[in-house]
This record gives sequence, structure tokens and C-alpha cells, in this order.
Amino acid sequence: MTAIVGLESKGKVFIGGDSAGVAGLSLTVRADTKVFRKDSYIFGFTTSFRMGQLLRYSLAPPSPIGNLDAFMATTFVDALRDCLKAGGWATKESEREVGGTFLVGVQGRLFTVYDDYQVATAADGFAAAGSGDEIALGALYATAGIGLKPRKRVLRALTAAERFSGGVRGPFICLKG
Repeated sequence: MTAIVGLESKGKVFIGGDSAGVAGLSLTVRADTKVFRKDSYIFGFTTSFRMGQLLRYSLAPPSPIGNLDAFMATTFVDALRDCLKAGGWATKESEREVGGTFLVGVQGRLFTVYDDYQVATAADGFAAAGSGDEIALGALYATAGIGLKPRKRVLRALTAAERFSGGVRGPFICLKG
């Protein structure tokens, strides 16, 4: 339960997230943020705070080289898998490894990494993850081309998700990478 929103703009990536920690019908506003910078990367996670802690404190993200799409799908994902396995987070389902979902920005590009370790890039230049993702995507689409600055678009998408999703709660954080 969360909303993570990412947006590419003029060679930069903006990622924003909410502060909800949800378990069933219980909600805690968390002080430990779901959005952070690490080395040349910017991250915004959903799925689990434990996974986010591993990304933030244990992952040694490799420096991007060569074709960025190929790098993210191979070298980056290999480092991610090693980190999640070592931290006890990755699981196996029907002999397939399962991690978690997060957005990551690097070199002005936005990627979504899904729980099966696929790496996606959205043709629209924006993405969202979590329980409020569809609402946030609608807000990002609706605000395209009306002159709002990227940070304002991200925050507006998060505000829409909070309004219409029970699993999203401010305060919101938005970082540029």
C-alpha cells in the first residue's frame, strides 16, 4: 500500500513517494522515507520497508556503463538479486525468484523494476507503483502539457492518490536525481 511516482524531465528524474506503512486496516505514518538517493541513483520503493532498507543500506549499485537498458536488465539486476538474497528478502515461487517493485532513476532515465526482476521503461516518460499507482498515473497524464513543473506534477499525482486510495498518506517527499 503506497504510491511511488516517477517522472523524466529535461534529462532529470523526479521520484516522489508517500509515507504510509500499511498492514491490513492499520496505518502508520513512517518517518523513514520510501524515496532516497544512493550514489548516482534515485530510488522510490513499494512492496516492503525491509526491501527498501536493503536497497538503501546494502545494495552496492554498480556504475552504469554502455547501453543503459542492457546494463539495467543485467548488471544492475544481478547486483540487486545478490543484495536481496543476502538480506533474506528474495523468495522462490515455483523455482522462480521473487523480489519487490520499485522505481529507479539513473542518467536522466526512469525505470520500474518489478518483483520478477523485469526492468521496464514507460513510453510516456512517467511511471507509478503501489496501491495508488493507477490514480497517480491518471493525474500525471492529465497534467501533461499544461505547464506544471515536474515536482508539482509528482506532488499533484501523490495528492490525487491520497485522496482516492486508502493506502496512501502524506507527508510526501519528492527528490530530483
